[in-house]
Amino acid sequence: MASAFGKIVVGTYVEIKRSDGRIHQAMVTSLNDDNESVTVEWIENGDTKGKEIDLESIFALNTDVAPDEEIAPSPETPPPPTPTCLKINKIAKNRRTIAPNKNDTPSKDNRVIPTRARPQQPQPPEPAPPPPSQQPVLPTQAQTQQQLQNEFSHHLISRKDSGQLSRRKSNCVKEVEKLQEKRERRRLQQQELRERRAQEVDTTIPNYEIMYMIRDFRASLDYRPLTTSDLIEEHRICVCVRKRPLNKKELSMKDLDVITIPSKDVVMVHEPKQKVDLTRYLENQTFRFDFAFDESTTNEMVYRFTARPLVETIFERGMATCFAYGQTGSGKTHTMGGDFSGKNQDCSKGIYALAARDVFLMLKKPNYKKLDLQVYATFFEIYSGKVFDLLNRKTKLRVLEDGKQQVQVLGLQEKDVKCTEDVLKLIEVGNSCRTSGQTSANAHSSRSHAVFQIILRRKGKMHGKFSLIDLAGNERGADTSSADRQTRLEGAEINKSLLALKECIRALGLNKPHTPFRASKLTQVLRDSFIGENSRTCMIATISPGMTSCENTLNTLRYANRVKELTVDTNQVMEGGRPNIHAVNQLDLLDEQWLSISPQRDDLKLLCEQNEEEVSPQLFTFHEAVSQVVEMEDQVLEDHRAVFQESIRWLENEKELLEMTEEVDYDVESYATQLEQILDQKIEILIELRDKVKSFRSTLQEEEQASKQINPKRPRAL
Repeated sequence: MASAFGKIVVGTYVEIKRSDGRIHQAMVTSLNDDNESVTVEWIENGDTKGKEIDLESIFALNTDVAPDEEIAPSPETPPPPTPTCLKINKIAKNRRTIAPNKNDTPSKDNRVIPTRARPQQPQPPEPAPPPPSQQPVLPTQAQTQQQLQNEFSHHLISRKDSGQLSRRKSNCVKEVEKLQEKRERRRLQQQELRERRAQEVDTTIPNYEIMYMIRDFRASLDYRPLTTSDLIEEHRICVCVRKRPLNKKELSMKDLDVITIPSKDVVMVHEPKQKVDLTRYLENQTFRFDFAFDESTTNEMVYRFTARPLVETIFERGMATCFAYGQTGSGKTHTMGGDFSGKNQDCSKGIYALAARDVFLMLKKPNYKKLDLQVYATFFEIYSGKVFDLLNRKTKLRVLEDGKQQVQVLGLQEKDVKCTEDVLKLIEVGNSCRTSGQTSANAHSSRSHAVFQIILRRKGKMHGKFSLIDLAGNERGADTSSADRQTRLEGAEINKSLLALKECIRALGLNKPHTPFRASKLTQVLRDSFIGENSRTCMIATISPGMTSCENTLNTLRYANRVKELTVDTNQVMEGGRPNIHAVNQLDLLDEQWLSISPQRDDLKLLCEQNEEEVSPQLFTFHEAVSQVVEMEDQVLEDHRAVFQESIRWLENEKELLEMTEEVDYDVESYATQLEQILDQKIEILIELRDKVKSFRSTLQEEEQASKQINPKRPRAL
């Protein structure tokens, strides 16, 4: 019978396939008793590693060691002798032709036994031969071969004991023995490691298997993190990712860190998956951006590579925009506003304050000092499509376009600032007024986009503007099917504004002739930041490392990747080489299609067409209904305010009429005529307002019906 292990013996080198797809050589260290698997070991990064592999996988990659097909021997043809038998027969034949040594004693079967292997014994007298009927039966060929093999083994053992074999040992044999000793030591080390790991396993961790998979994967990576010595490259559009450390809540629930940043521009997500047979495995997804910051990076380091290069832009009569995007609780407000100590925030450590500090330092340079620039600051928020001034008791502001198609925020107050301390005071005042609420990710979540602007003016005219934006949590955009209308409107506006922001930045980078800034209030107030040759934008995508946040983290990375699409060769990252980097533009719209769009076309419809993979027809209908609700709400409020003001004038006119009737001989005809005119005006205006209110209520019902039909599409996997 052929062996189940084929030609595999201990010490054979075979090719194996790893779980991540890599194929390399390993040495067989043991043949398992189940006759279905072997144990192999290899050296990786200076460490000895090993695993058990089934024979089918071995034979699939190593056909030269697979067992040959067995052929049943014919009864007439004797089985061929084994190599061992041939060798023994040859030795036995040679020994018969060699003259015996004088120190050797011949046996009765003419075999010579060395005296050093066996002491001489006194020979007993030979018995008389038995009669023919008692003659012994001759041994068979197999018995003879077995006897010769046993005697040959005994002969080798005897020679080894006498020292003859060791003196003739070749260097090759010595090396093999050394390798065997090393294998034994490694096997013991692996056993100790497995026992130690088994003791270290915390059975209270629900995903310890995934934890070890991630550890093993990270051990194969070549780490090259971002340092202060790295070159700061200038980009018109810069997209970065920042990973925060596990927070107290995640540590208490023993959540796993599934984010790895192996180099200065690569982010890897280890997404846990499960096969049909319930086997768990990792799907390692790789993204590349301009910069990637790990959990040990400080705000100063992030600022150095993101917002700091944009400060000089506003001194060169340009527009700069830097915004933080991500899930609630991922570190956006920490990055833009500063470090938190409990509920208290140190605003001096945020990008707002760091940018203001550098602005005042730049003002002291000779080439800018002569410009006599004045610094102003504004701070407002955008909530549910409405703008509120955070530095003026949260006054509601109106956003309009003037005759030159310039967007004006009516009533927005600009505060004159002379130093960084003035800026810090404004930030504290604004943050205390910002709208917040509760989400599934955070008990105190920002529900609005906060926009802090540093404005340079020269003789009253705009010279440059730096907009720093802390966006609302992106997961709130999914709250479009909530039973609460206010939550639906919040989610719809956040969703729409984030889509519009992405497309406006892409249009800026691709120099498109049309920018869909009218699709949301956020992009409308930032319109001047997306036009002009001297406009630069930086996006900081903040991500949470926990496995429970994996889906939201992937959505954040996909969004950031769509802003500026870059790819990376994961095989070269695994091997430690430089990635083969190239930009990929997946925007399907051509310039001819853009030119065919009329200026009057609705930007919202255009926005949804550009994001068909994310916006379903039902979701587009819902967005249209929400936009109508917001527009009609503004109209009804304006008309109501106008009617109220007109009512005050009517009251004054009616008061004069009543005073006129107190005279003895007042003109009755004039009184009746004037009263009729007032009533006609009242009726006409009130009926018009009533009709608008009825239409507004109908729009609210349409929005509610549309919210029940939403079937959002999931983002495509990259």
